[in-house]
Amino acid sequence: MENNKIKIGVISLGCDKNRVDTEKMLAILSKEHQLVSDIEKANVVIINTCAFLESSRKEAIEEILSAVELKKQGVIKKIIVTGCLPQKFVDEIFNELSEVDAFLGISDYDKVLEVVDKILKGERLNAVGEPKGEPTKERVLTTSNYAYLKIADGCNNHCTYCLIPKIRGKYRSVPKKDLLEEAKGLGKVKELILVAQDTTKYGCDLNNGENLVDLIKELSLLDNVDGIRLLYCYPENITEELIQELKNNDKLIKYIDIPLQHADDKVLKRMGRKGSKKEYLALIKRLKNEVKGIAVRSTFIVGFPGEDLKAFDNLIDFIARAKLTNAGFFKYSKEFGTASYNLDGHLKESEKNKRLRKIYSVQKKVVKETGKSLVGKTFSVLAEGFDYDELAYYGRAYFNAPDVDGRILFFSSEPVEYGEYVKVKIIKESGYDLVGERL
Repeated sequence: MENNKIKIGVISLGCDKNRVDTEKMLAILSKEHQLVSDIEKANVVIINTCAFLESSRKEAIEEILSAVELKKQGVIKKIIVTGCLPQKFVDEIFNELSEVDAFLGISDYDKVLEVVDKILKGERLNAVGEPKGEPTKERVLTTSNYAYLKIADGCNNHCTYCLIPKIRGKYRSVPKKDLLEEAKGLGKVKELILVAQDTTKYGCDLNNGENLVDLIKELSLLDNVDGIRLLYCYPENITEELIQELKNNDKLIKYIDIPLQHADDKVLKRMGRKGSKKEYLALIKRLKNEVKGIAVRSTFIVGFPGEDLKAFDNLIDFIARAKLTNAGFFKYSKEFGTASYNLDGHLKESEKNKRLRKIYSVQKKVVKETGKSLVGKTFSVLAEGFDYDELAYYGRAYFNAPDVDGRILFFSSEPVEYGEYVKVKIIKESGYDLVGERL
């Protein structure tokens, strides 16, 4: 191996916050070792895991077992598992996954170089520590045209269905000066996407007056950042100041993600969520009135314990009335260790599946109606690639966040440079996507 550098491959699972953790780990690893994109060419494979739901834990275990098989075949030498799965379950999996050479938690990336050295010498380690501050401001970006900025970790909300506080600990804001330095180091960014478990709580633990709006204002002054997108804004913390910033700050993309989770008052209370259906509808109306053309996205859980037909109808009514630009829906997952695990009124999987199909059909009608209203309008679209099945280019407008929302397919008589904005006139809607032509 050239210069005694170890070849390291990393698999990142889970959310965009996990992606940021992976990018920081890559930056640390790159100081002494060689990063490879092909896992089968790696000496050491690191799997950064999610453990939020049973499905995510299953995915993590499957990836680990795939790496174990490569190790048995002699393709790779060592395996490290990091992130949420070992943070919460290391006592259970350390002996069961005996082929894994080391385990690290969510905040242990500053140990990764030392751990690599030790496992190559034959040691097997449980190096999981307590959640703490960010280990570095340096990153190796794994995205193009956009980058996530994790402004806080952990959560204090304790929703009854959620394991996050038990995995990632209490809410910890990253100091503003560190975030500004990190953002400057990302290079030219078309979109800087702010993420946390609850972005609107930013600064609540810093005791120096720092808050989300002040952070946005200072990030907006950076020459390398073209636009800023907000995700995961809890409704009870969306202030008038934030609404006015969305309205008046040209760098702040007219888009907001508000994870509402439900709209029936009784279910919201059982979930441990603040607010009500009436308040949520009023908030969305206010945003649309104040911020011209704003795109509002949300996520919802169906089949929560105690969600009777009346509660589900309340949710359906909300979806029809709110007319959200984008929405995601998930079946309730019964997670051991959460307060909702012991609630009465759990629904059968077949009923949850039925409700999931129903609510998607309602939102699909909303999306279709919205899409038709956009026909004939022109938008600035960030070109991202070419779809060979559709024989069209594709990209995103301001109302499309990466990975979670639809896209815009468009035709162009001239070659399109990826990563650049082009003017596209919408000619038709197509499911969750729009179709247009480049002007």
